[in-house]
Amino acid sequence: MGFTKEQEQLVLRSWNEMKKDSASIALKIFEIAPSAKEMFSFLRDSDVPLEKNPKLKAHAITVFNTTCETAVQLHEVGAVVLRETTIKRLAPKHAMAGVKDAHFEVVKFALLETIKEAVPEIWSEEMKNAWAEAFDQVAAAIKEEMKLLPPS
Repeated sequence: MGFTKEQEQLVLRSWNEMKKDSASIALKIFEIAPSAKEMFSFLRDSDVPLEKNPKLKAHAITVFNTTCETAVQLHEVGAVVLRETTIKRLAPKHAMAGVKDAHFEVVKFALLETIKEAVPEIWSEEMKNAWAEAFDQVAAAIKEEMKLLPPS
């Protein structure tokens, strides 16, 4: 069946609502998995509180934007076609940080919880499934590229 226009619209609509208050979207993962902070060099080496760290906010927005871009591609093309440079840049960063499958699952859970809390008036099982599918697809593309990297 593929990723439908309705799924794409659910992702884009909720992101358009959430990005109005993007300052708080980055913190959920650290409520769920505080140890995740150690995976981010810009957090590990920083004395700036999480809620005031501009790099954390930028990273969270990138995750959401990439997932939204993936949703559009899944509907229009039926596959993840992020710019090759994006995946080629993300894969080594994730590999160097020691990211494993379980880490992607934590991020996905945090992403879904963040969306649910940010837009409760429009949250639905269909929206959850659309975001989850888009995230799973971009995570799969990153993981596939990570497999191609030489062992460190």
